Amino acid sequence: MEKKSTKKNSKQNIRFLFLGTLIPLLLVTLLSEIAIGLVSLHLTKRYSQERVSNVISELNTEIKDHMLPTMVNLDDFVVFAAGTQNPAILESLTIALGKKLSSYVVSMYYATEDFHTGSDSGYYIGNDGWNPPEDWVPRERDWFKNGLAHKGEFAFEDAYVDAMTGDLCVTVSKSVEDESGKTVGVAAVDLLLSNLSKLIESFSVSPNGSLFMIGQNGIYLTNKDGSKVASANYFDDASLPNSTDYYLDGSRKSFIYKGKFYAIYKIDNTPWFIVAEGPVSDFTGGFWRMIFVFGAVLIFLSIVFSLLNIHTIIRTRSSERNLGKALLVETQNLSVASKENAATAQDQSAAVKEIVATMEDNTTLSENISQKIQDVSSTAAKTKGDVTEGVSYIEENVQQLQKIASTNRDTISGIKALGEKIENIWDIVTLINTVADQAKIIAFNAELEASSAGEAGRNFHIVAAEIRRLADGIIDGTKEIKERISEIQQSSDSLIILSENGTEMIQNGVEKAMNLNERFVSIKYASNLTASSAEEITAIIHQQTMASEQILVTLRQIASGVESFTAATSHISSTSQNLKEIALELSDSKDKGSKE
Repeated sequence: MEKKSTKKNSKQNIRFLFLGTLIPLLLVTLLSEIAIGLVSLHLTKRYSQERVSNVISELNTEIKDHMLPTMVNLDDFVVFAAGTQNPAILESLTIALGKKLSSYVVSMYYATEDFHTGSDSGYYIGNDGWNPPEDWVPRERDWFKNGLAHKGEFAFEDAYVDAMTGDLCVTVSKSVEDESGKTVGVAAVDLLLSNLSKLIESFSVSPNGSLFMIGQNGIYLTNKDGSKVASANYFDDASLPNSTDYYLDGSRKSFIYKGKFYAIYKIDNTPWFIVAEGPVSDFTGGFWRMIFVFGAVLIFLSIVFSLLNIHTIIRTRSSERNLGKALLVETQNLSVASKENAATAQDQSAAVKEIVATMEDNTTLSENISQKIQDVSSTAAKTKGDVTEGVSYIEENVQQLQKIASTNRDTISGIKALGEKIENIWDIVTLINTVADQAKIIAFNAELEASSAGEAGRNFHIVAAEIRRLADGIIDGTKEIKERISEIQQSSDSLIILSENGTEMIQNGVEKAMNLNERFVSIKYASNLTASSAEEITAIIHQQTMASEQILVTLRQIASGVESFTAATSHISSTSQNLKEIALELSDSKDKGSKE
């Protein structure tokens, strides 16, 4: 009985697991289907509107191209008729253009403004050979009146069935003005709508969609049901919410209403409109089929995955007992290893603490060395400044000695120049002495001549005596001058010798000062090198101190980590013991389950 109850409970558990796995997957599938459906519906509506818009734009272009020959030739006729009113020429032109446009129009004709039957004024011409009846007046016809009302522009009439051919036509007219701008007539063509109908039927917006061309009052101009052309109103069939004027205001309309898409576009400068309609399901049917298929595939995969999940759970339960035994063995090994790790961690913690103490001493020593090196660096920097100042002083002394030597050389040069000038004075004194000797001789001769002259030469004798006395004075003065010049020359020579000796001593002083300057420059370079080296050593010691501090911080973190590891190891040991007890309980419970 217990075995049957256990099997029944096991089946119920499996059923609950299967449903618990399948139901969430089905919910996810359903939500995915809804989301994809909403997005697809939105995209489909946009696609349907773009598709309809593109088809109508292309059809609009084709219709304009189809009507272009008719419009161009009618416009050419109007231009030609404005230049000539000869009926014979204009009749030939209408016949020629009618043949040229035979595939587009039923007939082409022209009437002057003053024409009426039974009168000789004005005329009517056409390419189909039709003659107006007696009571026919063109000014009473809609095509003529609209042509006059749309002066210089194309006027379009409502569709009608041509009485002669039975074709569905639309009349297009345009007024003719002469050179003065006066309206002289109206030209018109009956445009075939059958060709436009075939052109519209060649286009398709969707498998079940429809395309129509309607007039400005909503009357069908084309329709697969021929009975509705020129008689039925499109808006009566469509039953759209707004008035006809709203849809035919000339702007493009594209919308979805009650499960159908609609689009209304005006054809260029005509009063006609292209209308497209059809069920939105033409665009959404394929999407919904794809969504249903996708949902069925997801449901199938959900069931398969649920079955696989149940199979996996059953296999997992069958392996739990072996896993419990293996877990018991591993927890026992883990307990032993954790105890060994705890002992090792305690030893490592003690070793790390010793390393931390050593690094703290090393850090203190590095800080002291750094302070000493900073003092040396300061002294080296001061010595560098003193040597630099001494070098500048020596350089100033050398410059002063060089200036003194230069001044002394200039003095010697001046003394030598003075000696040369004294030599010149000596020559002048010698010349003066020579002149004085000659004057003395002349004075002596004059005295002799005066003595021989007697009383008459007495005054001349006095003058000659004075001249001789003056010459003696000059000779005595020149002797004294010569003595003074000799003394000056001796002093000058002595001064030159002394100056040259002084110059030699000054030059020796300059050389010694320059040698001293070189020694001080060397000392300056050495002091610079000493200061730079001291700064580099200071930076290195600082970096070493910082590194030591970082190492110290790291070692403290390691010490903290080792302590944490020791605590964690103790926790692991206790946890291992708990796991061992859990494994024993798990193994016992599996053994009990297998016995039951």
